[in-house]
Amino acid sequence: MKINYNNVEKIIQKLEKQKQTISFAESCTGGRLAAAFTSINGASTVFYGSVVSYSNDIKEAWLGVQKKTLEKYGAVSSQCVEEMLQGIVNMTPSIKSDYAIAISGIAGPTGGTRDKPVGTVYIGLLTPSKQEVFKCLFHGEREEVQEQSTAFAIKKLEEVLEI
Repeated sequence: MKINYNNVEKIIQKLEKQKQTISFAESCTGGRLAAAFTSINGASTVFYGSVVSYSNDIKEAWLGVQKKTLEKYGAVSSQCVEEMLQGIVNMTPSIKSDYAIAISGIAGPTGGTRDKPVGTVYIGLLTPSKQEVFKCLFHGEREEVQEQSTAFAIKKLEEVLEI
């Protein structure tokens, strides 16, 4: 799965037309989602920003992910991603985003377990009307897992926006 930059541009145009905004909370993708959006001219009209919360300490301190969530479920979990979504939206209460995406997973080649093998990625999407978290299992080398995670998140946003 590859990133479709033409569709990223269409997402930006649709959000701009609807006067809506988006923000991201990324972990295993390391800012790739933000890079995909900021590579498109005009992104600043809808894209507020992204937090790359690679460590659990930053997930907790910046995004408000609860320590008990990280201890009980781990950073690679639907529970953590749900809290990351809320954290990025609530980071600046006066300018809440209409949409948010959060991503946390194991890109590899190390870090996987039997229950959470390399390629396990949780991707959350918050819209004005709902919140969903998707559990994915991607295959390939580290960069391929990161690319697939980013492309999947964009694809889910395309579906919600009917692009």
